[in-house]
Amino acid sequence: MAIIMIMPFLGGCGIYSFSGTSIQPDVHSITIDLFEYKALRVNPTLSNDLTEALKDKFRKMTRLEQVDMDGDLEIQGSITGYDTKSIAVTSDEVAAQNRLTVTVKIVYTNRKYPEEDFEKSFSAYSDYDSTQSLDSVESSLCEDIIDILCEDILNATVANW
Repeated sequence: MAIIMIMPFLGGCGIYSFSGTSIQPDVHSITIDLFEYKALRVNPTLSNDLTEALKDKFRKMTRLEQVDMDGDLEIQGSITGYDTKSIAVTSDEVAAQNRLTVTVKIVYTNRKYPEEDFEKSFSAYSDYDSTQSLDSVESSLCEDIIDILCEDILNATVANW
């Protein structure tokens, strides 16, 4: 009974969804360009992995059709940072933990509502034990970081958080 009473309020607005996105009803498509790799330290698969993960996130969480060009919404991005740093030092002044940080710069364009356009940087990190080499944990660290970045980008673009 309560659901029946709530339904008119949900349908009346037309821009909110149960996935947490708030996309205007006249916005139908999105273009997500391949992320350009501009970081000094090279990870040859990160650009493609991040682009595909973001496309997948939008496919699962929105009703938007993905098009190769001229979407109502467009996300262009570049990977501007890929860095490791020691974050915990032992009493012997030896690194106990390291942190991999990835930074991306996003240019978001809303062709229907240009007041929502923005340019912003996002960063995410994952920590690993210094007894492990970056090469041995890099793949799993990047998966975690990509998940965080995709969630942050989705929230900033179509969830208005």
